[in-house]
Amino acid sequence: MTDFLIFRLYGPLASWGDIAVGERRAGFARPSKSAALGIVAAALGIKRSDREGQKKLAEGYGFAVRVDAHGRHLRDYHTAQTARMADVKKLLKNDPRPLTRKRLLSINDPETILSQRDYLADALFTVALWERMGAPNTLAQVCSALTQPKYALYLGRKSCPLALPLSPEVIEASDLLEALKLYAPPEFELGRDATALLAWEDDVVPEAPMQQVQRRDSVRDRSRWLFAERQEKEMSLNVRGT
Repeated sequence: MTDFLIFRLYGPLASWGDIAVGERRAGFARPSKSAALGIVAAALGIKRSDREGQKKLAEGYGFAVRVDAHGRHLRDYHTAQTARMADVKKLLKNDPRPLTRKRLLSINDPETILSQRDYLADALFTVALWERMGAPNTLAQVCSALTQPKYALYLGRKSCPLALPLSPEVIEASDLLEALKLYAPPEFELGRDATALLAWEDDVVPEAPMQQVQRRDSVRDRSRWLFAERQEKEMSLNVRGT
């Protein structure tokens, strides 16, 4: 038997970051491991600058997510002011600290940049975590923190607040599929897809996956936005009538 911490993520808008280069800020179709553990870190009060704390979270828990409703894709045409590249190079030469938004806007004569940012509207996800060797907190402690978080929780970006309680629950089960069946949060009128997508790591599902994919969402250094690759398994679940 294994203990699983299960909670849900729902909001009018969500933005789950993917590899972003240039002006396109693409979003992934489901929460990444780094996003889910970022929510846990905020609930526990672990700052992004706490490299050791973030590393322990990334290594201490297994992760799975079930896509209950894929939602609708939205793209935002975004404009913002920032420092010119020549000024950025001068700033980094004199002070190599991370380029925060505040530092960039402190430079005179900024330029306007354009970008496109992806969002999901009305999407619903169920997240599961389980302890690995060296987990910094018990699942019960994480569950308690999610009900009374130290910092504000949001779905990828600060402009994407939660619309429903997380309803975290620690469930003992023989495998992940059984734990997901036992999870019964308070019901709301939420749209759900007839077929759910389940993605997971480790050997917590007795059935063979349809495929395995490679994700670059395992935190290496949260303060510098560096992520390592990991393997994730996928399968479809027929949930019609449930």
